[in-house]
Amino acid sequence: MGTPASARPRIPGWKARAGGVTATVVQLAAVFSVVLLIAGGTHGHLLNAIDMAFSALSVPTSASLVIVLLLVVLGGALRRRKKAALYTLLLFQVAGLLLTLAMQAVLLWAPSLLTLGPRQIRHIPMQVSVLTIADVISVLLILFLLTLRPAFPARLAPGAWRNGLSMLLGGLLVVIVLGWGLSEAFPGHLGDTWERFAWVVNHATGENIQLRRIGVGEGPAWLDVFLDLGATFVATAALYMLFRGVRSRRLRTDDEELRLRRLLAEFGEDDSLGYFATRRDKSVVFAPNGRAAVTYRVLGGTSVASADPIGDPEAWPDAVRAWLDETRSYGWTPGALGASERGAKVYAAAGLKALEFGDEAVLDIREFSLTGPERKSVRQAVKRIERAGYTSRVRRHSEIPDDEMAELLRHAQQWRGAETERGFSMALGRLGDPSDGRSVMVEAYDAEGRLRGMLSFVPWGRRGLSLDLMRRDRDAENGLNEFMVAEVVAAGQQLGAQRISLNFAMFRAVFSEGERIGAGPVLRAWRGVLGVASRFFQLESLYRSNAKYGPDWEPRFLCYSSARRLPRVGIVAGALEGFVPTGRSRSLRLENVGQEFVAEAKRIDESSAKAVPKAARRPEQVRVRVAKLDKLRDLGIDPYPVGFRREDLLGDIVRKYADLGPDSRTGHRVRVAGRVLALRTLGGLCFARIKDFSGELQLMLDARELDLTGWRGGVDLGDHVGVSGRVVTSRRGELSVLVDEWTVTAKCLHPLPDKRKGLTDPETRVRQRYLDLAVNPESAQMLRFRSTVVRAVRERLHQGDYLEVETPMLQTVHGGANARPFVTHINAYDMRMYLRIAPELYLKRLCVAGV
Repeated sequence: MGTPASARPRIPGWKARAGGVTATVVQLAAVFSVVLLIAGGTHGHLLNAIDMAFSALSVPTSASLVIVLLLVVLGGALRRRKKAALYTLLLFQVAGLLLTLAMQAVLLWAPSLLTLGPRQIRHIPMQVSVLTIADVISVLLILFLLTLRPAFPARLAPGAWRNGLSMLLGGLLVVIVLGWGLSEAFPGHLGDTWERFAWVVNHATGENIQLRRIGVGEGPAWLDVFLDLGATFVATAALYMLFRGVRSRRLRTDDEELRLRRLLAEFGEDDSLGYFATRRDKSVVFAPNGRAAVTYRVLGGTSVASADPIGDPEAWPDAVRAWLDETRSYGWTPGALGASERGAKVYAAAGLKALEFGDEAVLDIREFSLTGPERKSVRQAVKRIERAGYTSRVRRHSEIPDDEMAELLRHAQQWRGAETERGFSMALGRLGDPSDGRSVMVEAYDAEGRLRGMLSFVPWGRRGLSLDLMRRDRDAENGLNEFMVAEVVAAGQQLGAQRISLNFAMFRAVFSEGERIGAGPVLRAWRGVLGVASRFFQLESLYRSNAKYGPDWEPRFLCYSSARRLPRVGIVAGALEGFVPTGRSRSLRLENVGQEFVAEAKRIDESSAKAVPKAARRPEQVRVRVAKLDKLRDLGIDPYPVGFRREDLLGDIVRKYADLGPDSRTGHRVRVAGRVLALRTLGGLCFARIKDFSGELQLMLDARELDLTGWRGGVDLGDHVGVSGRVVTSRRGELSVLVDEWTVTAKCLHPLPDKRKGLTDPETRVRQRYLDLAVNPESAQMLRFRSTVVRAVRERLHQGDYLEVETPMLQTVHGGANARPFVTHINAYDMRMYLRIAPELYLKRLCVAGV
């Protein structure tokens, strides 16, 4: 499940940078060794100085293929933060330190073992001093590398040390034995047997010791090449076995797939690619709380996540961090393929970069229609197939008998031929699995009843389908795919589907924008390059085959760690999708799963179908008002009664009793209703100010005459109330209604805007006109003025003997010249309609009729 990010020690930035510098130094040493190999024996002062610098760092450099290969592999492993690579570098430092200490011991206590002249003997103190400095440097480097251990967390594959050392020691032993035998037969300038053995061992291990300085001769040049090539081959195999990337932690288990299915059942509505996470050649890592997961595949030391994380979006960041922690622990290069815009933001927040590389075609079944000029090509293709006598059958996978499913699988494999099965993030890779019962199959049969094509869709939440498999007989009529898409759209209502995810179109924006007038030279050139690539891959054709349906385009992103890693992530992603050959064939398969697993998967699907969508999270004030709503119901007060008989308007009462003195009782009984604008309590009296469209008036409720429990605990600002009582004035002369009966006519669940500031946002005033009219007197007054003006104009026209006629609001042909119409669909007649822009077309008909 991964370790929580909080539990992992944070690596200081300087250690991470120092680890990168260490890898760079080793890679520079490899480049320098290549230079030495090319230069041969001609070394100038510059090369000698650089060689001495690397020697001081105890990094081996030599004109040897073995050393070059060792440094290249070691530098790459350090770049991937392999812990074993750091220990190998530490081994070099320790070996260099032991070698200099041994040389110091010989120079100080046994110089006679060396063949030294008088001048060299005099320089022994200086050589010992130089070696002492080298010892200090080695000790400092060892301590420095030890402090960098947290920056190299990547583990080796199980048994890597054992296999690598076995290959290295066994292979070198074979090379040395063969070389020793050949040196006995062809000694060259070598002396006795032990001299030949020493020469062979030195050359087989990279010629790190200059044996010529101690009087050892030279063997044949061809034998030197043989030893170098043999040691290079052995070192290559050993290093590969040691530093090779772990292919995967492990593939997911049945229990983990069931956990994924539960997450999809709860949170699978947003991502059309979510169901493909159940593909069984993927691994999975869960967030620490288990509420989200990332599915991925590892190839070539690169871990590629499949689309968005699965599960609760609030837990996505934790799941991504757990996945990235795992990539670091194994030394994998992270990448994500097919992430949505929402998912790409989560990956980017975790440190990855995002690149839009295509769009997914999403079809809204409720809006799709074959009518109209823009669907002419699809409509013609469907009609052509229907005239040829083709029929279709749309059903769930669970409704298909086993023998028929086996026949469908056979045809799918036959029509695919020898081509590799495509798909990773957008394909399931299996057909006929009993746990995929909610998937939908579309079958097309010709006039003779032969199967000629099929489409398979996986579930996308509870109200969607996502295209998984598209197969057709190459000898079938042209337009078969369009026919099958139209059939599944027609069956959408029966299937309970509202949206369909079709194919993915790579670089759609380039093809779409590049063909427009005014496209820049760079865009046109890029489109030309992709046009050439489309001859080998389905790029432009896939875009155009989807565009004719008029879908909504949802962008998809490729996420990567750095620009240097982008080519690697792209190549591996292409290999996983089946576009880049990997030497292994892939085909559709019918997998064997246990009955208990299938039964549990069906239970999850059934519970998902019955699940009630979660209620939206409400603001605190709304929750308080809903609680008061329940309290009113508990008290037996209907907060939304069928009606309330209002007999008086507030404005009429105010005008009639405008001159009434303070503390007066009129005895006039009224029945009014309005929205509560203000509330206050004074001892046993409750006051409220209500408003209708004619004016405002105060209400007075006396606790001695009424039970105010419901009023005090259930009425809020904005509520509509209806009251009856007598018209009075307060002691201060405020005209009021002394209430003897009250009820709530409509409970307001959302608070009104601030009564002092009012509703000032122009967009809100337009979109929520009812709220504007309720709180802004100016808007209500303007509505009155408009009504008065319209009535005056209408009366004047009637006096002029004009006729008033109605023209349709929805029209089959839109007018308004170049104005963009509002398009809708009338289900009763299955027709496209346009909201009226101008009534001129119908008025012209009246003119023609002589009206």
